[in-house]
Amino acid sequence: MSRIKEFFGGSLRQSGMIFALLFLIILFQILTGGKVLTPTNAMNIVNGNSYVFLMSMGMVLVIVIGQIDLSVGSVAAFVGIIVALAMSDYGVPWWGGILLGLAVGAAVGAFHGFFLAKLTIPGFITTLAGMMLFRGWQTAIGNSLSVPTPQEFWVLGGSSANGSLPDWGPNIGINMSTLVCGLLAIAFVWWSKLRGRAKRIELVGEAEALWVTCAKAALFTVVIGYVTWLFGSGHSDLEGRTYTAIPIPGVIVIVLAIFYHILSQRTAFGRHIYAVGGNRLAAPLTGINVPRTYFFTMVNMSILAALAGMMFIGRSHASGPADGTGWELDVIAAVFVGGAAVYGGIGTVTGSLVGGLVMAVLNNGIQLLGLGTEIGKIVKGCVLLLAVTFDVMNKIQGKPSFIGRLMDGLKPKKQEDVSAEPPAAEADKVATA
Repeated sequence: MSRIKEFFGGSLRQSGMIFALLFLIILFQILTGGKVLTPTNAMNIVNGNSYVFLMSMGMVLVIVIGQIDLSVGSVAAFVGIIVALAMSDYGVPWWGGILLGLAVGAAVGAFHGFFLAKLTIPGFITTLAGMMLFRGWQTAIGNSLSVPTPQEFWVLGGSSANGSLPDWGPNIGINMSTLVCGLLAIAFVWWSKLRGRAKRIELVGEAEALWVTCAKAALFTVVIGYVTWLFGSGHSDLEGRTYTAIPIPGVIVIVLAIFYHILSQRTAFGRHIYAVGGNRLAAPLTGINVPRTYFFTMVNMSILAALAGMMFIGRSHASGPADGTGWELDVIAAVFVGGAAVYGGIGTVTGSLVGGLVMAVLNNGIQLLGLGTEIGKIVKGCVLLLAVTFDVMNKIQGKPSFIGRLMDGLKPKKQEDVSAEPPAAEADKVATA
């Protein structure tokens, strides 16, 4: 048992959300007769929930600073109709449509950020107004009609022959691009684990046992290897393709996940976000510009919502009046299930993605079982309520956040200390002095 605790960093609860995800996958795999872990279904999960994964990375930062954005679904739909009309009616090329959509998303984020940062209107109220405003404009601009998108744009949604990593090289029973990505990911895991252990020994003179480091790397190797085989070994029915591969939306999510993990954990802006969320009143005493942190966090959220909206219309081949409906609820649920604290200051990009996967697997499993959308809503509501209840009850009792601790083991301890508590703690000392 001691070796198991050492492997999981001293607490099995640190990886609780991972265990929950694995339990759901195994459960639905059994109940559906093996339909969950198939290449086609895996691609459907990624393509169908990419907007949740994408926006959860921005929403977790918004929630960490103690705010919330209720407008993301309406913003995604608003950007989607503008981009679709620009390409279909005004001849804007597909790449121009992407740039236009990102620019509109940034403008919307600046609108929300201005009221929050400069006029100190709470984010809940600002984005609630934005949810109604942009939903109304989306309906008015599109005349409640569906507007088609050009075929070149479908790549962004992973719904064309070019919507996943390309086929090339000899026929060895797996998509070569996916195989190369998997091998590179495995090599990076081993390099980062061994390098991190060596660096910790150099800095503090001790580290976890070598067998623990190697065992963790080996576990990641098995998981990455299986995911690589799952996505790359299926036979594709699309013209010009032999095997399935990692879809383009999945590639976008992976790249942005790496970027936002680095942004939130290894940059000054990321430390400012956690400091503001940990203690908004004390943060300015450490030199942090709170209004600027609010502003750019909201701008970032709307840009991600814009990209999510464009990915969705690329997958559905058109922008429709019902796009984005209820998205904000799915995204917020994913962030809280993934470990974000209700009162701000706690949450990680990795945790929000795991929470998004939990909700995606729930949706997918319920659909495969043919239980209907109403059952899915009931189950997701119960899961969200249970997760938040645990978090709030632990705080009321003066204990550390239960949900926040679930994902702590997925990041180095030293980095956790830098990103969350120290800024607020140091500010408290200054205020007391």
